[in-house]
Amino acid sequence: MIKKSYLTLTLFSIALIALVSCNNYTDYSNVPHDEPSPKPWEDPGIYQINKSEPHAHFIPFASAEQARTEDKWQSPMLKSLNGTWQFHLAQNPSERPFWFFKNDFDTRKWDEIQVPANWEVVGFDYPIYTNVKYPHEKTPPLIQEHYNPVGSYKRTFEVPAEWDGSEIIAHFGAVSSNMNLWVNEQYVGYSEDSKTPAEFNITKYLVPGENTMAVEVFRWSDASYLEDQDFWRLSGITRDAYLIARGPQALKDFRVGSSLDDTYTNGLFSLDVELANNDNLTVEAVLSDNGNIVKEFSETTDGTAVNFAAEIPNVKQWSAEIPNLYELVITLKNGEEVVEVIRQDVGFRRIEIIDATLRVNGKYVYIKGANLHEHNDKTGHVQDKETMLLDIKTMKENNLNAVRTSHYPQPELWYELCNKYGLYIVDEANIESHGMGYGDESLAKNEDWKAAHLYRTKNMFERDKNQPCVVIWSLGNEAGNGVNFMATYDYLKSVDSTRPVQYEQAHGGANTDINCPMYMRMDGMERFAKEKADKPMIQCEYAHAMGNSVGNLQDYWDLIEKYDVLQGGFIWDWVDQGLWTTNEDGEGFWAYGGDFGPDTVPSDGNFCNNGLVDPDRAVKPHLLEVKKVYQHIGFDAVDLKKGVISIENKYAFINLSAFDFVWEVTADGKIVDSGDLGSIDLAPGESKKVTIDFDVKPEAGVEYFLNVHAKLKEDWSLVEAGWILAEEQFEIPFVVPVTLEYKMPEMPDVSLEETDETATVSGEGFAVTFDKKAGIISSLKKGESEMLISGPIPNFWRAPIDNDFGNNLYNRSRVWRKAGENREVANVSVKKLNINTVEVVFDFDLVNEAKEKIASYKSIYTVYGTGDIVVENNFKMTKDELPEIVRMGMNLVMPRKFDQMSWFGRGPQESYWDRKTGAFVGLYSGSVADQYWAYLRPQENGNKTDVRWATITDEAGNGLLFAGMPLLEVSAHHNIMEDFESVERTDGRQVEGVEVINRHINDVKPRDLTSINIDYKQMGVGGDDSWGAWTHDQYRLTGKEYSYAFKISFISPEEDPAKKAKAKF
Repeated sequence: MIKKSYLTLTLFSIALIALVSCNNYTDYSNVPHDEPSPKPWEDPGIYQINKSEPHAHFIPFASAEQARTEDKWQSPMLKSLNGTWQFHLAQNPSERPFWFFKNDFDTRKWDEIQVPANWEVVGFDYPIYTNVKYPHEKTPPLIQEHYNPVGSYKRTFEVPAEWDGSEIIAHFGAVSSNMNLWVNEQYVGYSEDSKTPAEFNITKYLVPGENTMAVEVFRWSDASYLEDQDFWRLSGITRDAYLIARGPQALKDFRVGSSLDDTYTNGLFSLDVELANNDNLTVEAVLSDNGNIVKEFSETTDGTAVNFAAEIPNVKQWSAEIPNLYELVITLKNGEEVVEVIRQDVGFRRIEIIDATLRVNGKYVYIKGANLHEHNDKTGHVQDKETMLLDIKTMKENNLNAVRTSHYPQPELWYELCNKYGLYIVDEANIESHGMGYGDESLAKNEDWKAAHLYRTKNMFERDKNQPCVVIWSLGNEAGNGVNFMATYDYLKSVDSTRPVQYEQAHGGANTDINCPMYMRMDGMERFAKEKADKPMIQCEYAHAMGNSVGNLQDYWDLIEKYDVLQGGFIWDWVDQGLWTTNEDGEGFWAYGGDFGPDTVPSDGNFCNNGLVDPDRAVKPHLLEVKKVYQHIGFDAVDLKKGVISIENKYAFINLSAFDFVWEVTADGKIVDSGDLGSIDLAPGESKKVTIDFDVKPEAGVEYFLNVHAKLKEDWSLVEAGWILAEEQFEIPFVVPVTLEYKMPEMPDVSLEETDETATVSGEGFAVTFDKKAGIISSLKKGESEMLISGPIPNFWRAPIDNDFGNNLYNRSRVWRKAGENREVANVSVKKLNINTVEVVFDFDLVNEAKEKIASYKSIYTVYGTGDIVVENNFKMTKDELPEIVRMGMNLVMPRKFDQMSWFGRGPQESYWDRKTGAFVGLYSGSVADQYWAYLRPQENGNKTDVRWATITDEAGNGLLFAGMPLLEVSAHHNIMEDFESVERTDGRQVEGVEVINRHINDVKPRDLTSINIDYKQMGVGGDDSWGAWTHDQYRLTGKEYSYAFKISFISPEEDPAKKAKAKF
């Protein structure tokens, strides 16, 4: 490209400079400033000026010992530029301090900022979140003039004396959206691409002693049209900045080859070293395995290139499962003098596509991945090592083996950690122009932008080419397709034959080696597998984890495992992108789009909250479902009565001898037998039958489950020994009829008192009063203790989850929202069936807003002398063309003191109809408060499925028992449904003119009550996507009629709830 001069200072301008008194500062306020023409920040053909060529990431050290610390700050050849800088923020380019790079420019009143940082996160301007829509006017390559903040950074530095004679490189790990650099008033250069390094040779601009450095950063530039990713739009110097000293002789670049031969046994090692100059230098390379030298190379040359190659017999292979690494130390010498040393991890692996399937080291692998944004809830896009390690640890604890770096290269340290701890990486170029659409306006089709596309792709490739964890290159994301991506595909294939290249917008065409669609539904996946199957299908995004989501994941994987060509995908996405914020009352919450800046700021609201973990990396309930579905060990029933099951090793490389297999048999949730299976030597892909010799004598009415767990024998990667990585639950089909019954003649008598308004049934130590006008229980007492605030009310609604908003369920089925609350009592029947039984029947008309009857609902309460109440509900739609109901259940409210919950059902985490395979049936207990899961935008939460019985009690154990006849879904909170409800969607797709109110975790305040939902079912949560996909049919309540029953009983601490729940009349 043509180098363009950036600043021109005319003699006329110099003449206008006036010294201010004697303080050595100059007033530049009236000094004209001529903008360059063309402006680099508005010209797609100018994306760098005087920038060093991209190269492999490495840090030069003075010795191998220093290099092995893996701490770049130990290198005497580095000097940090992190820390405090002077800072000024202008609201647009025309207001920026043009001459701030001058040493006599007065910066005494400037603010300070830390580097690295996003200025919007540390109090300057405001964060903006949008998904597709550009946060600025769409006028490529121009950027709006009225609002485009410009950050001006300034600091001083000294070059260490021992660096005398060295070439000095200024390194900026990432700057958004662009940067101009001056040193000692002299213009150095320009860079775009906010997620790969910018390096400049500043040697000729330096002076002895103190030097000045000035950096100018535009919030938006023409580069922003290629950086339209679905994340917070933040600015600044966001990764480490430092100076690097390179001697007159230096390593310029290097390329490691580390594949396998055709037998997948021997390693094929190659090393190409490029030197900065052609002095008589020696390059030594040592490849070692845990300190044991495997191969040594040495060559002295007066040229600029050195090449080594060797075959390593019986090499230890690298994979995400077993990330064996060799250490490569490259030493540059001038005679016997060590010039510099660099270290690189080497992983031998071979990535191929064979028979339309992705192979690693010849083995078929499933990609069980997630997409990862560079996000920290306190620092924005500035990430730290501790969080990276926590991410990898949590991923591996939950059976993820792959990450797509959506939608740009992550910091270099991320790849080093993934090399070490084992994750497959799809490395994605920092290219997304989604806001331009995919049609004629698409920048993929505009050759004026081709060089910029290639530039970004090269930046990624050159930096990360030596990282073994990178197994696939990605051309970018949601940027359409055209000549520019044909060019970037061809470029990558020309420079790297060892990795496949993928691009979603190629739609399986010529410029992708992998069919990597987004959010393809199951029918489309199966159609591809049956009819085309020409390339591996690995969805680059699927299972949209927005809010309470990730339903039917097991169904996806049942299909994936049915066809070899279907190999998995990357869940969208890993972490909720909430930013921790406090309100005027000091309450903390995670903010999302629309929470910052004026109301004119474009926003896609909470659409940035799609994570499997919270912003602070707390594990969300649906990640536990992912863990179960993604597990690499399969268990199947063979003959459960005899304890025979089959175990399958679904790993590609790990033998199951790495695990201890333990089991227990539970009876109504209590362990009655347990043991271990000893060592199971099972190679990848193999399965075997095992017999569990349990000793159980079945009892009447007791449910028996066999639980099998695979626990790590030793630490694995970051996962500690003893961690359960796979497990399964089987119901043992013992059938012994229940014999426990209450015999009517022995049951205490009850009395009935009835008025026009009420009917009260009293018995031995209890009383229940029915409000005949409202059709509810108005009082339920045991002795003098009141158990109810309000009685069971038919309930057909839930606080909409994000997927409900996305598919318009909240409007489509809105007729049911208040149907229970607005019920009309059509008939009341009170009968004393015998001396110890009273039946109260309420017939309701459910009506819509126009008071038209839409359904009939009958509740039959049978009160027994024991104090037990059996509730039978019958629902039938009476109006045509009614939408599905969201839940079929009842809600009741108890006093706040009843704050403890126990249940026999699926748990301990929340579960839903289509998301429950990871929640085993068991006996669980905890506080009611602990059942609440705080989604960043409040919504339905805390549900328990397949509940046999549940108790809500005070701390002493007195309260109510709810028993399913046979099964229920139950939830309990110290809130009412409306506390979790947003009236309108907040994801950026709302209707114009409808007020949007962002709600957050701090808006949910516990009330002085305990609200309990006793449901037949609520519909599943779905999750194919969050902008239209409906919950799968088999998890919807589409019937016209429903009936269900449950029993309400008093419970005390001396009573066994399981026994009491089973009692029949």
